[in-house]
Amino acid sequence: MRLAGAELVESREILPGQWIQAYHAPGLARGSRAGQFVHARPGDFSGLILRRPFSLNTADPATGIVTIHFRVIGRGTGWFTRLRPGDEIDLLGPLGRPFEVDPRSQHLLLVAGGLGMAGVRMLADEAIRDGRRVTLLFGAASAREVYPSSLLPDEIEYVVATDDGSLGHHGYVTDLVADYESWADQAFACGPLPMLAALARLAAGRRERLGVAKLGRKRGARKAAPVGSPAARRKAFLQVSMEQNMGCAVGACLGCVVMSTSGVPQRVCREGPVFATEEIAWDGAWS
Repeated sequence: MRLAGAELVESREILPGQWIQAYHAPGLARGSRAGQFVHARPGDFSGLILRRPFSLNTADPATGIVTIHFRVIGRGTGWFTRLRPGDEIDLLGPLGRPFEVDPRSQHLLLVAGGLGMAGVRMLADEAIRDGRRVTLLFGAASAREVYPSSLLPDEIEYVVATDDGSLGHHGYVTDLVADYESWADQAFACGPLPMLAALARLAAGRRERLGVAKLGRKRGARKAAPVGSPAARRKAFLQVSMEQNMGCAVGACLGCVVMSTSGVPQRVCREGPVFATEEIAWDGAWS
């Protein structure tokens, strides 16, 4: 984690109320991984005290460019849309724990709902760079809110679902998972909580649906990796990036806590935002 000065290179509205901004921040671009985020400070100090958390949408170490993708929801995020190329802000990051891809995985299934695209977009780049095949399932309310395919790598398969049927599959993005769960070695998702909970339920029943036996650990094998560790997450079929509201984004305020299956509260900004679905008590209390 570092405090980095960032110069705005490009800012554009890609969907109604949704923006992508590119910043020159070489230190962040070199040290970031898919699933991490930055905490950005509005720079005019006009009553906008709190930083705003933004997922790292993309990061290019060669050019030093990082991008963020966000929706305007108030004065704070609105302030960023008024920036012009050459303006500077400071970014604290990279923050949080990233997605963990098993080195043996060759087929990755990404699932995004709405602004959740920002949480998985960078993983598509990393996977393509590493020679993996990627299918991205995207859900939106209508065609008007579908993420433009022109902003995605050409190598990925992009499948869309809309609630009203105006583009692609008529229904929820979770309806599409059944067509790909046997193909995928691992799945990664970001989006609204109901979507993530539905995906967690699907992942929990995947072995039974596919007829995969769950074998016991061999005698003499190494101990199972601790829950929540990078090694344990790499073994999980489904990892999710949580979209909790954050205050401090460094683990102090406890404003982004979710409950784990062990009963221990987990801070999304520190223990997450990425979790294996087995770590989260999906029917538990949310702070």
